[in-house]
Amino acid sequence: MDSVSIGLWVTGFMLFFVIIGMRVAFAAAIAGFIGLVWIFSAKMGFERGVVVAMKMAGTIPHSKVSTLALSLIPTFILIGFLAYHAGLTRALFEAAKRWVGWLPGGMGVATVFSAAGFAAVSGASVATSAVFARIAIPEMLQLGYDKRFAAGVVAASGTLASLIPPSAILVIYAIIVEQDVGALLMAGFLPGMVSALIYGGLVVFLAKTKKDFGPPVTGYSWKQRFESLPGTLPIFFVVGIIVVCIYGGVGTPTEAGSLGAFVILCMALWKGMTGGELKSALLETAKLTVMIFTIIWGVLLYVRFLGFADLPSAFSDWITGLEQSPMITLILILLAYALLGMFMDAIGMLLLTLPVVYPAVIALNGGDAVTAAESAFGVSGVGCAIWFGIIVVKMAELCLITPPIGLNCFVVAGVRDECSVQDVFHGVTPFFVADFLTISLLIALPQIVLWLPGLMGFS
Repeated sequence: MDSVSIGLWVTGFMLFFVIIGMRVAFAAAIAGFIGLVWIFSAKMGFERGVVVAMKMAGTIPHSKVSTLALSLIPTFILIGFLAYHAGLTRALFEAAKRWVGWLPGGMGVATVFSAAGFAAVSGASVATSAVFARIAIPEMLQLGYDKRFAAGVVAASGTLASLIPPSAILVIYAIIVEQDVGALLMAGFLPGMVSALIYGGLVVFLAKTKKDFGPPVTGYSWKQRFESLPGTLPIFFVVGIIVVCIYGGVGTPTEAGSLGAFVILCMALWKGMTGGELKSALLETAKLTVMIFTIIWGVLLYVRFLGFADLPSAFSDWITGLEQSPMITLILILLAYALLGMFMDAIGMLLLTLPVVYPAVIALNGGDAVTAAESAFGVSGVGCAIWFGIIVVKMAELCLITPPIGLNCFVVAGVRDECSVQDVFHGVTPFFVADFLTISLLIALPQIVLWLPGLMGFS
């Protein structure tokens, strides 16, 4: 049996493990190890093949996870938890309520925009959803909003943390495809803002078309609105640190994340964060980081096997050989991601698929060295890597709110006893329309993604 056939069989085993409920990290690690033993045994005998596979499995976790870029992940997550204890989430929500609460469905719009603001200091979508489930849902319910909508808008708004820097999932994408982390982070700003605006527009539309949707919040003077802004200044300060470090070349993304965490820590201590709250923030950061790193360890073993099986090259050759428009092929790939998102978490899905899908998309566009004028998608080779990254991360956001595994929905239901998981899934349904509209815009207008990286010299 040739290596590509072995790759297909082992991939089938892994998908079977995932379908029956095994965690992605363990399914990928087991399948990857079996595949390595199979590949090496065919070349050097079973005993020698097992020894070589075991040595490789033992060195992969340290060699890959010890990279400097991955140190961004715990710092980004820590920023989010410290920001919560510093009271920044409450300040953001209060400011958004005063400034946009007068709109139809104003509390929903305020939730979207304040979550977008919090996403600028939090790299974790789950943490964003959990925080605003505590803050926004009680106020919306008190004003008479439907509990399903209230839960749905919080769960959907939490996904904005996947695009708006600092974003842990963008860091993971950059590492997988070996692209510049800073360029990917900068590329997420405008698409994240566009997504938030579309979410806000959807809420206004729903409020205009549905009876008894929920009243706007009025009565705030201009003085009261401006008085709400100072509490949000630390958010803009941290965003400024990230932009200056990455775009201005003052420091690395890792240094930006560390400095941002230090600033928010000082703010939280100044606001009166207790030792218990600091311990809780550190423990939650450690738990989420370990979960992400465990997935990375397991999947990297599978990815190493894919390289020996030559499956990425075979898939790329097959994709580029299809007699249809490259854009149609790209749309089919994105639809496949939407289906996978129903059964896998976002990080696991990207880690498992990108080693195979990414080379195929680059080949469809015309290769690494293609110019924008000669490419299939209207972007250069470097630009395609960044553009596709933002699109696929946006698709990964769907995983967080897609039944039956949508993690954000389970988190919101777990925080709010009055909302069942079914309520949350029902509430997020309209936001799928908004997400597909956003993805369509990013495909049709790549400059939304590439403008900021272009200023850095990436395009």
